[in-house]
Amino acid sequence: MLVVTSFLSGLLFGIGLLVSGMADPAKVLGFLDLLGHWDPSLALVMGGAVAVGMVAFFIAGRRARSLLGAPMQLPTARRIDRRLLVGSLVFGAGWGLAGFCPGPGLVALGMGQGKAVAFVAAMLVGMAVFEWVERRRRASSLSAQA
Repeated sequence: MLVVTSFLSGLLFGIGLLVSGMADPAKVLGFLDLLGHWDPSLALVMGGAVAVGMVAFFIAGRRARSLLGAPMQLPTARRIDRRLLVGSLVFGAGWGLAGFCPGPGLVALGMGQGKAVAFVAAMLVGMAVFEWVERRRRASSLSAQA
């Protein structure tokens, strides 16, 4: 049941990205072009997403289990640190350069957009590099403790 629900949630999310225009890099870049031909329509999409997310996290924070019975696993980190700031900057730069973030990039890949192939490939390489760096960091901290 969890797999079916996950699939349906992802499908609904993908359809929402298509309907809102978030899978169109030109629409996203128009939103980010504050000094040119600014397109404010995605601000409404983001505002709606934040509002729904706030309600969902509020409800989820009061529950021990999801509606399907899985244990709740919510983020616990509350600090704004260097890693968060650098990651946010890298994410924002990638979003501004490509017009994609991960979800819309995957939707655009499914639609066969050539630019999405390059974006998703770069995203996967970035994820692999992050995992490699994290493993090295953990290994060096373990050896420093020994």
